[in-house]
Amino acid sequence: MAMSEAEKKALQETMAERAKARKKMSPEQLEAEVVDKINAMAPADKALGKKVHALVKKVAPGLQAKTWYGMQAYCDEQGKTVVFFQDAGKFKARYSTLGFQDAANLDKDEMWATSFALIGWNADVEKKITALIKKAVS
Repeated sequence: MAMSEAEKKALQETMAERAKARKKMSPEQLEAEVVDKINAMAPADKALGKKVHALVKKVAPGLQAKTWYGMQAYCDEQGKTVVFFQDAGKFKARYSTLGFQDAANLDKDEMWATSFALIGWNADVEKKITALIKKAVS
């Protein structure tokens, strides 16, 4: 099965991220790269990306911003991705995705959600995301 152009681009971004990781970028350089990714998004995605970025920095300041598979992401002190934001434009999806990796402490019973469709922002959305991030880093 052939890769789509979007998948090929994501793979290229991943390889570039790994090369940069070997160069040991500073936390400030990593965050600047995330801000650049956010600023390159389509307007609606950019608005959500900025809100997610600000909220993660506020709620979980111990997480480090970084790019991950070409997406904005936030990792713990071991460098493991906890939470990420995939803008809708990345793979031409109808919604953005807020996702959590296995480093996130969201475990509940035998099954739990690890990703959420995100199409807008309001006080209720912010409250839900805040709770998820707090739980993820607890």
